[in-house]
Amino acid sequence: MNPAGARVLITGANGGIGTAVARRLHAAGATVLLSGRQREPLEQLAAQLGARAEALVADLADREQVATLPERAGTVDVLVANAALPASGRLVEFTPEQIDRALDVNLRAPIMLARALAPGMADRGNGHLVFISSLAGKAGSPGGSLYSATKFGLRGFAQGLHEDLFHAGVGVTTVFPGFIREAGMFHRSGAKLPRFVGTRTVEDVADAVLTGIERRRMEVDVAPLGMRLGSHFAGVAPGLAAAVQRRLGSHDVSAAIARGQADRR
Repeated sequence: MNPAGARVLITGANGGIGTAVARRLHAAGATVLLSGRQREPLEQLAAQLGARAEALVADLADREQVATLPERAGTVDVLVANAALPASGRLVEFTPEQIDRALDVNLRAPIMLARALAPGMADRGNGHLVFISSLAGKAGSPGGSLYSATKFGLRGFAQGLHEDLFHAGVGVTTVFPGFIREAGMFHRSGAKLPRFVGTRTVEDVADAVLTGIERRRMEVDVAPLGMRLGSHFAGVAPGLAAAVQRRLGSHDVSAAIARGQADRR
């Protein structure tokens, strides 16, 4: 699918990955509908992009706002479901309300938006749905049970939806970023990684989104080779992979990330 001329709804466009995706797709000729909770950064981004950019304020933890967002957006040719909460920390540290909020934003909202937008794409015989998951959606880690639950769920949802829409001309892509430097959830946590753990940039994720749309890729990883191999290994031998993670200090890294993200639950 060529994004030039397409109308693209991007959730979580307030900053980080969402902003980078908006810039990349706008540069490719798309009209970008920028969705997020905070009006000011959305309007600033829309002003910077100029023509073919519109701000749509919406809190995806509010089910009514999720329900009305597709109507407000109008015709949508591409959905990039990027908005997510970190949901880092041990499960017992979350209140029931915080658990519901993470499930609503990270998993329910993408499902409901896809449910609302996919039929129109299928009727037109063209469209694309992009879901921003995480390598945590392929391999669990300490302090990430809730976050991984949402990201594993997003992967399974996208795989099934891919098959449902295969003959309708609608593509489905899931993108799996690893640790992203300079912007986004991990960067804001202030946690430090061991030297042997590599990172990628928000621009790398934006390029992966464009690749997924243009080439109808089902899944795209955005991480150094070692992390990609590690997530694959975890899928094959989860017990052994968990033991290796412990030896490499995963508990200390996860604890630091959870402390840095505690105020964003």
